[in-house]
Amino acid sequence: MDALTIVVAVSIFTAGFTVAIGGMMPSKGEGEALTKAIESVARQPEQANTIIRLFFIGAAVVESVAIYSLVIALIILFANPFIHLFTK
Repeated sequence: MDALTIVVAVSIFTAGFTVAIGGMMPSKGEGEALTKAIESVARQPEQANTIIRLFFIGAAVVESVAIYSLVIALIILFANPFIHLFTK
C-alpha cells in the first residue's frame, strides 16, 4: 500500500469514529438532561415553564457538539488537509 492509500483509509476511519463518538455522547447527555427535567417538573409543576425553557437551551448547546463533530468529519473526508502532501 502506498502512502496516499494509508492516509485515505485513516481519514475514513477517523471520520467514522468522530461521528460515532460525537453522536453518542451528546445523545447520552441529552437523555440524562431530559430525565432530570422531567423529574424537576414532577417535583415543582409551578416552575415547569422555566425548567422546560432551560432544558431547551441546554439541549441546543449539547446538540451543537454533535454538529461540530459532523462538520469535522466532513472536513476530514472532503477537504483533507493531508492529501496534498502525498499527491504530485
